[in-house]
Amino acid sequence: MSQTLQAAYAAKRKARRFAVQGIYEWQMTHNPAHQIEARTRAENAMHKVDLNYYHELLTEVIADHQALDLLLADVLDRDLDLLDGVERATLRLGAYELRNHVEIPYRVVLDEAIELAKHFGGADSHKYINGVLDRLAQNLRQAEKQA
Repeated sequence: MSQTLQAAYAAKRKARRFAVQGIYEWQMTHNPAHQIEARTRAENAMHKVDLNYYHELLTEVIADHQALDLLLADVLDRDLDLLDGVERATLRLGAYELRNHVEIPYRVVLDEAIELAKHFGGADSHKYINGVLDRLAQNLRQAEKQA
Protein backbone atom coordinates (compact mmCIF):
# COMPACT_ATOMS: atom_id res chain seq x y z
CA MET A 1 0.00 0.00 0.00
CA SER A 2 1.39 3.40 -0.95
CA GLN A 3 2.10 6.00 1.71
CA THR A 4 -0.58 8.25 0.23
CA LEU A 5 -3.18 5.50 0.51
CA GLN A 6 -2.05 4.69 4.06
CA ALA A 7 -2.34 8.36 5.03
CA ALA A 8 -5.85 8.58 3.55
CA TYR A 9 -6.90 5.42 5.39
CA ALA A 10 -5.47 6.77 8.67
CA ALA A 11 -7.23 10.11 8.13
CA LYS A 12 -10.59 8.35 7.68
CA ARG A 13 -9.95 6.21 10.76
CA LYS A 14 -9.30 9.37 12.80
CA ALA A 15 -12.43 10.96 11.35
CA ARG A 16 -14.44 7.97 12.58
CA ARG A 17 -12.93 8.28 16.07
CA PHE A 18 -13.86 11.93 16.37
CA ALA A 19 -17.27 11.28 14.81
CA VAL A 20 -18.20 8.51 17.24
CA GLN A 21 -17.20 10.78 20.13
CA GLY A 22 -19.33 13.57 18.67
CA ILE A 23 -22.30 11.25 18.14
CA TYR A 24 -21.93 10.04 21.72
CA GLU A 25 -21.86 13.66 22.95
CA TRP A 26 -24.97 14.46 20.92
CA GLN A 27 -26.77 11.43 22.41
CA MET A 28 -25.97 12.66 25.92
CA THR A 29 -26.48 16.42 25.48
CA HIS A 30 -28.50 16.95 22.28
CA ASN A 31 -26.17 19.83 21.43
CA PRO A 32 -26.39 20.71 17.73
CA ALA A 33 -23.88 18.98 15.46
CA HIS A 34 -22.33 22.28 14.39
CA GLN A 35 -21.55 23.18 18.02
CA ILE A 36 -20.01 19.77 18.67
CA GLU A 37 -17.94 20.03 15.51
CA ALA A 38 -16.76 23.58 16.24
CA ARG A 39 -15.68 22.67 19.77
CA THR A 40 -13.97 19.49 18.61
CA ARG A 41 -12.04 21.34 15.91
CA ALA A 42 -11.03 24.08 18.34
CA GLU A 43 -9.83 21.71 21.08
CA ASN A 44 -8.01 19.06 19.00
CA ALA A 45 -5.14 18.86 16.55
CA MET A 46 -7.06 17.73 13.50
CA HIS A 47 -4.53 18.32 10.74
CA LYS A 48 -4.30 14.56 10.05
CA VAL A 49 -8.06 13.97 10.10
CA ASP A 50 -10.21 13.69 6.97
CA LEU A 51 -12.27 16.72 7.97
CA ASN A 52 -14.82 16.32 5.18
CA TYR A 53 -15.50 12.74 6.21
CA TYR A 54 -15.67 13.71 9.88
CA HIS A 55 -18.17 16.46 9.06
CA GLU A 56 -20.27 14.09 6.95
CA LEU A 57 -20.34 11.31 9.54
CA LEU A 58 -21.16 13.61 12.44
CA THR A 59 -23.85 15.66 10.73
CA GLU A 60 -25.47 12.90 8.67
CA VAL A 61 -25.63 10.28 11.42
CA ILE A 62 -27.23 12.81 13.76
CA ALA A 63 -29.62 14.11 11.09
CA ASP A 64 -30.65 10.63 9.99
CA HIS A 65 -30.51 8.82 13.33
CA GLN A 66 -34.18 7.80 13.25
CA ALA A 67 -33.84 5.97 9.93
CA LEU A 68 -30.59 4.37 11.09
CA ASP A 69 -32.28 3.27 14.31
CA LEU A 70 -35.04 1.58 12.28
CA LEU A 71 -32.41 -0.34 10.30
CA LEU A 72 -30.73 -1.40 13.53
CA ALA A 73 -34.00 -2.37 15.23
CA ASP A 74 -34.40 -5.20 12.71
CA VAL A 75 -31.12 -6.81 13.79
CA LEU A 76 -30.90 -5.96 17.50
CA ASP A 77 -31.84 -8.35 20.27
CA ARG A 78 -32.98 -5.51 22.52
CA ASP A 79 -34.21 -1.94 22.36
CA LEU A 80 -31.57 0.50 21.12
CA ASP A 81 -32.15 2.68 24.19
CA LEU A 82 -31.00 -0.17 26.43
CA LEU A 83 -27.54 -0.20 24.84
CA ASP A 84 -24.54 1.57 26.25
CA GLY A 85 -24.07 5.03 24.70
CA VAL A 86 -20.77 4.09 23.06
CA GLU A 87 -22.33 0.99 21.52
CA ARG A 88 -25.28 3.02 20.25
CA ALA A 89 -23.01 5.66 18.70
CA THR A 90 -20.79 3.02 17.11
CA LEU A 91 -23.73 1.08 15.70
CA ARG A 92 -25.27 4.24 14.25
CA LEU A 93 -21.99 5.15 12.60
CA GLY A 94 -21.52 1.60 11.25
CA ALA A 95 -25.09 1.48 9.96
CA TYR A 96 -24.58 4.79 8.19
CA GLU A 97 -21.41 3.58 6.49
CA LEU A 98 -22.99 0.26 5.47
CA ARG A 99 -25.98 2.04 3.97
CA ASN A 100 -24.33 5.12 2.45
CA HIS A 101 -20.79 4.11 1.56
CA VAL A 102 -21.01 1.01 -0.58
CA GLU A 103 -17.54 1.82 -1.95
CA ILE A 104 -16.18 0.79 1.46
CA PRO A 105 -16.21 -3.02 1.72
CA TYR A 106 -18.55 -4.21 4.45
CA ARG A 107 -15.68 -6.04 6.17
CA VAL A 108 -13.81 -2.75 6.49
CA VAL A 109 -16.89 -1.08 8.01
CA LEU A 110 -17.16 -3.93 10.52
CA ASP A 111 -13.44 -3.87 11.34
CA GLU A 112 -13.50 -0.12 11.90
CA ALA A 113 -16.55 -0.37 14.16
CA ILE A 114 -14.93 -3.20 16.12
CA GLU A 115 -11.81 -1.08 16.64
CA LEU A 116 -13.94 1.85 17.83
CA ALA A 117 -15.74 -0.43 20.29
CA LYS A 118 -12.45 -1.83 21.56
CA HIS A 119 -11.06 1.68 22.02
CA PHE A 120 -14.10 3.39 23.57
CA GLY A 121 -16.47 0.63 24.67
CA GLY A 122 -16.73 -1.99 27.37
CA ALA A 123 -14.66 -5.17 27.54
CA ASP A 124 -16.73 -7.30 25.16
CA SER A 125 -18.79 -4.69 23.36
CA HIS A 126 -16.77 -5.23 20.17
CA LYS A 127 -18.22 -8.75 19.91
CA TYR A 128 -21.77 -7.41 20.12
CA ILE A 129 -21.02 -4.64 17.59
CA ASN A 130 -19.58 -7.24 15.20
CA GLY A 131 -22.64 -9.47 15.45
CA VAL A 132 -25.16 -6.68 14.97
CA LEU A 133 -23.37 -5.06 12.03
CA ASP A 134 -22.77 -8.44 10.42
CA ARG A 135 -26.52 -9.10 10.49
CA LEU A 136 -27.17 -5.60 9.13
CA ALA A 137 -24.66 -6.19 6.33
CA GLN A 138 -26.66 -9.29 5.40
CA ASN A 139 -29.70 -7.03 4.92
CA LEU A 140 -27.97 -4.08 3.24
CA ARG A 141 -25.15 -5.75 1.33
CA GLN A 142 -26.41 -9.24 0.64
CA ALA A 143 -24.75 -9.57 -2.80
CA GLU A 144 -21.40 -8.34 -1.50
CA LYS A 145 -21.59 -10.62 1.52
CA GLN A 146 -22.34 -13.67 -0.60
CA ALA A 147 -19.52 -12.93 -3.08
